[in-house]
Amino acid sequence: MHIIINSSLMVPIYEQIMEQIKTQIRDGSLRENDSLPSVRALSKELKISALTVKKAYDHLESEGFTVTVHGKGTYVAAANPELLLEEQKKEVEADLELAIQKGRRYGLSTEEIRSLFELILED
Repeated sequence: MHIIINSSLMVPIYEQIMEQIKTQIRDGSLRENDSLPSVRALSKELKISALTVKKAYDHLESEGFTVTVHGKGTYVAAANPELLLEEQKKEVEADLELAIQKGRRYGLSTEEIRSLFELILED
C-alpha cells in the first residue's frame, strides 16, 4: 500500500489517508480481505501520530470500506458495488461543484455554464 501525505494541503491528514485507501480499493489495488498496515506501522512509515492513522481507519470502517478484527488487524471489507458507486458519484459531484463555482467566479451565467457542460458531454 502506498500513501503520500501532502502537508501543504488544507485537507486533514486522516482524510488524505482515507481518500487514498478508498481510491486503492476502487481501482483494485486493494482487494477484499487484503490487510492494511497496522496503525503503528503506518504511523511510523508516514512519520505521523498513530492517533491520526487510527482516526482514518475508524472512519473507513464506519463507512464500510474496512473491517477491524481486534488483535489481528484491519482488512478491506467485502466489496459493496453500491457503496463504491455512491463514493464515485460523490467525487464527481464535488468536482462539478468546484467547476460551477469557478465559472461563477469568472462571471459566467448559469446558462453559459450549462452550455459548457453540454458541449463537453457531446464528446
